[in-house]
Amino acid sequence: MKKFESISQELISLVEEWDPKFLKLSEETYCKRKNTQNRSIKQILGHMVDSVSNNTHRVIHLQYQSSPLIFPDYANFGNNDRWIAIQNYQEENWHQLVKLWRFTNLHFAHVIENIMEEKLRNTWATAKGDKVTLEETVVDFPRHFKLHLGEIGDLMK
Repeated sequence: MKKFESISQELISLVEEWDPKFLKLSEETYCKRKNTQNRSIKQILGHMVDSVSNNTHRVIHLQYQSSPLIFPDYANFGNNDRWIAIQNYQEENWHQLVKLWRFTNLHFAHVIENIMEEKLRNTWATAKGDKVTLEETVVDFPRHFKLHLGEIGDLMK
């Protein structure tokens, strides 16, 4: 069994579970309902696309670049809100956004199954100065993923 196969399978299962739920939502639900950060479901889903995209890049860079890796800040100091605004997820075609979310996450599941185990201790430096290993990055991803699915689930009620 590959080291991150269980995480990969968990992500795949969640994508398979949620994709049809997203596609059944009404425009009223995915556009108008807002979480405590004033994000619509479309914006949360877009944020999840940004998150998986950034994590895919981290995982790849951490396997061939010098450690610690200095990676552009995405998640801190309001940058993730800037990404959401600049890409204007609120106006994105819903079905295309759902498919983008689906396939970027399925690709990430594939990427993490193929990580070189000898690179797991490589680190990247966060904007706050913390050092995070490749292994910690992968292990923490499902927590963040499920946090946002929980937010979306609350907004769907």
